[in-house]
Amino acid sequence: MPGLLLGPLLRHVDTTSATVWVETDAPCAVEVAGTAAHTFTVAGHHYALVVITGLEPATSTPYEVHLDGDTVWPPPGGEYPPSRIRTFPDGGDPAFRMVFGSCRMPDTDDPGERKAMGTDALAAYAVRMHDQDERDWPDSLMLLGDQIYADELSKATREWIAERRSLDEPPGAEVANFEEYTRLYHESWSTPLVRWLMSTVPTSMIFDDHDVRDDWNTSQDWRDAISATSWWPERERGALATYWIYQHIGNLAPADLAADEIYDKVLATGRDGDAAGLLRDFADRAAQEVNGRKGTRWSYRRDFGNVRLLVIDTRSGRILSGGARSMLGDGEFEWIEQHADGDYDHLLIGSSLPWLMPHAINHLQSMNEVACRRPGWRGRLAEKLRQAGDLEHWPSFRASYDRLSRLILRIAKSDAATVCVLSGDVHHVYAARASFPEPVNAAVFQLTCSPVHNKVEQAMRPLFVMAWWRPLAAVLRLLMFRSPRIEPLPVEWRKVSGPYFGNAVATLRTDGRKAEMVVERAEPGPRLVPLATVPLAR
Repeated sequence: MPGLLLGPLLRHVDTTSATVWVETDAPCAVEVAGTAAHTFTVAGHHYALVVITGLEPATSTPYEVHLDGDTVWPPPGGEYPPSRIRTFPDGGDPAFRMVFGSCRMPDTDDPGERKAMGTDALAAYAVRMHDQDERDWPDSLMLLGDQIYADELSKATREWIAERRSLDEPPGAEVANFEEYTRLYHESWSTPLVRWLMSTVPTSMIFDDHDVRDDWNTSQDWRDAISATSWWPERERGALATYWIYQHIGNLAPADLAADEIYDKVLATGRDGDAAGLLRDFADRAAQEVNGRKGTRWSYRRDFGNVRLLVIDTRSGRILSGGARSMLGDGEFEWIEQHADGDYDHLLIGSSLPWLMPHAINHLQSMNEVACRRPGWRGRLAEKLRQAGDLEHWPSFRASYDRLSRLILRIAKSDAATVCVLSGDVHHVYAARASFPEPVNAAVFQLTCSPVHNKVEQAMRPLFVMAWWRPLAAVLRLLMFRSPRIEPLPVEWRKVSGPYFGNAVATLRTDGRKAEMVVERAEPGPRLVPLATVPLAR
């Protein structure tokens, strides 16, 4: 009898369809809500993405998972409400709730790790949902990067890897290949509370650096150095192949899946085939940069009634060779710009990296990008500072930063009520409101929530607070604009809430053209404690 190893994860949901992802321990037929699909195999692992169509709008459908006819979900004696698929109404619901955040280390049994990481905010959210009416559950969950930490392993995973290979050989206590990446996903998604939550709330995802490695694609110098190692090619293949399986395909709508060439080829390997070779080749192409373009597009779009979510890949899509420095290739940026147009009231731009950062950090990154171009020791020193200080966010890609700002300005001048950039990465929570040199109709915000389950060293907290200090920002701004090679900023902003520290989740709530963000911190229990409610549009 086949068993359920991971999942079910409820991924894409619209008015009449849904996708449910699972991993099993053997090839089998997977049935969810009356729809069956057969697993596909990659390197001996077995997966299925069940595409359920013909659902009724605005309905709630409890579901089970059957493998070869046997019920494997919900687990026997489960204490949680039934997993369910809640479709959206035709024309959209004026009231919409999206929970978002990033940077989630796995739960652990080790006392030291548990103390360091604190309470998992997703687990605390699941506890609250357990006692709520389902009408109060969120409509969507957006995980904005660092779902797994390939370079910061738990004690249990280090011990597991040490049984397979020597940690004295590169890459040491980091994951090395596809098999070790699968371990990270199992560790992250197996916690009962989080597993139930993700079986019930439609979840969107995008990766950040730790899903692959800290500072991934910071610069061409970083890429050249890492590519010279003996272990990096297999590491990157494993990262991108598992990301495609565990995260990416679930982001896609049924129509996009049907048009996806790689997905079609993987399914065509059949019950007895293995798609490992296909995905190895795909991962190699996805990592390559050819004529200013990458081999695949990880960015995607989802619509929730009058809310559009446009998710930008800010890591794998970077263009760095030949003296270029762009967060995305032109082709992918053009796709983003095209799909930003539409009939909606609220545009949410999902970017693992914040667009608007604390002013001092923003200005330092723009200055550093220019300094890195200087010849000789000055440029080399600036590059060392860039990598040591993680100076690789949107402001350090100024041409891309300005292009994104122009896009946001264009949408803000339309009939939209809000444009919000949802981000994580920086291990604190804040909201900042943007303003432009010309009038706009929409309220524009940077909304940042991180971490969901991680830590910030106490010594770093005063630095994050100081980075918002206006006098320091003014000095750096004066220094920045003394350089003729740094263009004036295309946008101004002011912090309206935060910074807050600790494990947290944020909820974006819309009701018609109204919108607000609610920030909650996780405390032992687990439970969520309100920190702030930020009005976005009234």
